[in-house]
Amino acid sequence: MASTSTLFCRAKAILPFSSTLRRRLPLVGAICVLGFGLPNLFSAACRTRCAQSLPFAPLLRSKFSSQAKAMEGTQGSSTVPSIVVYVTVPNKEVGKKLAESLVREKLAACVNIVPGIQSIYQWEGEVQTDSEELLIIKTRQSLFEALTEHVKTNHPYDVPEVIALPINAGSLNYLEWIKNSTKD
Repeated sequence: MASTSTLFCRAKAILPFSSTLRRRLPLVGAICVLGFGLPNLFSAACRTRCAQSLPFAPLLRSKFSSQAKAMEGTQGSSTVPSIVVYVTVPNKEVGKKLAESLVREKLAACVNIVPGIQSIYQWEGEVQTDSEELLIIKTRQSLFEALTEHVKTNHPYDVPEVIALPINAGSLNYLEWIKNSTKD
């Protein structure tokens, strides 16, 4: 049990270490790995010296430490806050035209067109089902309002879907490319 107590050294300080808790901690650990990502979790464990004595620590350190450091480096001054924007369109032609205009106007660095999605939604009091395509747009956070206006102006729907999700981490080179491929 020495390796279990070493693995959960932080948990001991916070929680009473009963046998029930000891049985459930591996499940909690698995959820943490899935939720936080192994590179980030291992990087944090290395900083606290909690996992240093584990037999597989050198393997994980070599595999994931550089990956975690690269992701930590995305907060540097060579990038800008970036987002992924989802926009649905009724068909391929509308999607291609809108994607090309967003890239041409430098409102987006890249637009992926995902065909064959089915949307189920409520419109004017009735449940509707439509085949659509999804545009996945990568851009700067600062361009969201201009991008939204461009979509509203060039989209056939009365209320087009325009939603943004932050990019919290990513390849430093890719995030720099987003910055360099879009308007200041």
